[in-house]
Amino acid sequence: METMTRTEEQTQIKAATMVRPGTARMRELTPAQRRAVMFAQQQVLMARAAKKAKDDAAEARRRMWDEAESAERAPRTATTAVAAREQTRETGEITLREAIGRVLRDLRSRDHKTLREVSEKAGVSLGYLSEVERGQKEASSELLSSIAEALGVSTAQLLRMVADRLDMVEA
Repeated sequence: METMTRTEEQTQIKAATMVRPGTARMRELTPAQRRAVMFAQQQVLMARAAKKAKDDAAEARRRMWDEAESAERAPRTATTAVAAREQTRETGEITLREAIGRVLRDLRSRDHKTLREVSEKAGVSLGYLSEVERGQKEASSELLSSIAEALGVSTAQLLRMVADRLDMVEA
């Protein structure tokens, strides 16, 4: 009789542990299955951490762009414009290559795009685009057309902006 009572108690305990909602049934898993579950849990945690880091970086970039825009909106005095022109004259005349690079960088910055985004969209290597922006490499007309398209302007508009930049510096 005592053995029968123990057996009934054991089955009741076993049934109670199996029926509990919301608990993992780790006892029923094989060691390989447990490792798989733990690995999946780690992957979820790593994905959450990566998403948080990406969101934090995007927020920091947004704050940086907002600060840059607010600084741009500050009224520019005539003395700062004159000082910029004099600095350019002291360092020498600006070359066409440098003017193109500055216009490309200004356009990219205005649209809050990274070098990587523009280079991928234009089909140009990131390093080469960086060198063009810094005025270290001359870009072909085909390359300028694809970069202009990636930046959302026509080639004619890009060339007008370059001409305006040169006029501003030479004036």
